Amino acid sequence: MTTTTSTATGSTGSAAPGTAVAAPPPLSARRRWTVLAVCALSLFLVGLDTTIVNVGLPAIGRGLEVGTRDLEWIVDAYTVVLASLLISAGALADRFGRRRVFQCGLVVFGLASLACALAPTAGALVAARALQGVGASMLSPVALAIVVNAMPDPRERARAIGVWASVFGLSMAAGPVTGGALVAAFGWRSVFWVNVPVVLAAVLLSARFVPESRAPRARRLDLPGQFLLTVAVAAAVAVLIEAPRIGWGSPGAFAGYAVAAAATAGFVLVERGRDEPLMDLGLFRRPVFTTAALGAVAVFVALTVSLLLTTFQLQHARGWTPLGAGLAALPMALGATVCAPLSGLLVSRGGPRRPLLLAAWFTAAGGALLLVRTFLVDDGASGTGPSGSAAHGVADLPGLLLALLLLGVGFGFANAPITNTAVGGLPADRAGVAGAITSTARQLGSAVGIAIAGGLVAGTAPADLTAAARPGWVVVTACGLFLLLVARAARQR
Repeated sequence: MTTTTSTATGSTGSAAPGTAVAAPPPLSARRRWTVLAVCALSLFLVGLDTTIVNVGLPAIGRGLEVGTRDLEWIVDAYTVVLASLLISAGALADRFGRRRVFQCGLVVFGLASLACALAPTAGALVAARALQGVGASMLSPVALAIVVNAMPDPRERARAIGVWASVFGLSMAAGPVTGGALVAAFGWRSVFWVNVPVVLAAVLLSARFVPESRAPRARRLDLPGQFLLTVAVAAAVAVLIEAPRIGWGSPGAFAGYAVAAAATAGFVLVERGRDEPLMDLGLFRRPVFTTAALGAVAVFVALTVSLLLTTFQLQHARGWTPLGAGLAALPMALGATVCAPLSGLLVSRGGPRRPLLLAAWFTAAGGALLLVRTFLVDDGASGTGPSGSAAHGVADLPGLLLALLLLGVGFGFANAPITNTAVGGLPADRAGVAGAITSTARQLGSAVGIAIAGGLVAGTAPADLTAAARPGWVVVTACGLFLLLVARAARQR
């Protein structure tokens, strides 16, 4: 007698009682890598929109007549919402179908991009950016789950995850260059218009090539945990953005501290009491996982602080155009482009420790070089501001480009080993949650980095921007050195 096995994963139909359901046939190699390409396209959008706006912030500020505080919220409205909803989006996809949620995320992201491009005021742009974050939250973790489901072979899956991490790193690094070119050619609204055709292509390609799949057993939604996590993240970022203006010891700042602390404590209590929590806090009992999550925060704090401080210094203190500022970030994109795939190869062959060490030293070296430059370059005194000669700024350009290249190399080496360190050694049913938490940590790092950099430059005269940036470069250097601890933890895994 012949028997037929069945599986729930990937099945969308039903069968009569007692009837065996055949497992869906495995995808061909070409189809599997096509699925990866489609999903990577959506991930590229998510990463690109995290940084593409940075180089256009001065133009947005002039166009909407707003200051640095409002500009920070235009960036962080996206990252805060994205960081808060990533894990819940994964649970929704497990329950209702990954392709369905993925396509829904694409539609929301595309419509929000249209709203951003047409926004008449800063408030409307902030709201539209938050809606973009909602759509983006349904893309990154869901697309990764689709890729993992499409590639059952562990070795092939590892290669695919390496490509995945590389694409995200490349998208973050390419944002400033792309944004600078678009702002220079078509104005700041074009950084949002460009998403629309990409979203349309991704929707059509996903309908054609991406198979539907669900988790064999979907987790319940944790609405109280989701609410408290959102409040905790938003309150913490709000304090970082607004406290430099209202005062760190002001009643408003203390109210923010209290809300963030209460929401965090409530979140921990709620999660400990649930059978299926939003976030598996037990993972943080593993020092390896905790250091990897903090490492993800550190990498993206360093990246966003570097991009924002460089953008403001070049455009406000040096009088550069958005295109010039974007092209100045080209060495960073180049370093990430070359080193991200190399990092994935090193991880697959020898584990995460070596690329983490490289990421640590290159990031720390880039931050230290930028810090040293602040004592050698004086924009106001040397006449490199908008009203003076740019000769000194051009002479100093090689040092800036070298520093950004070092940071790009460090960033390129960092992503794949951090993901590997976080999920390595975990059973399959916990690896997905671990990956979602590290993705959340990356976006939280972006939000914190924007808040730190914005707090340093807000209200600063162009001639004083170089000196004002010094604490930021100290933070970047410290983030690089922290990766040494992550590398040490990876060795002890």
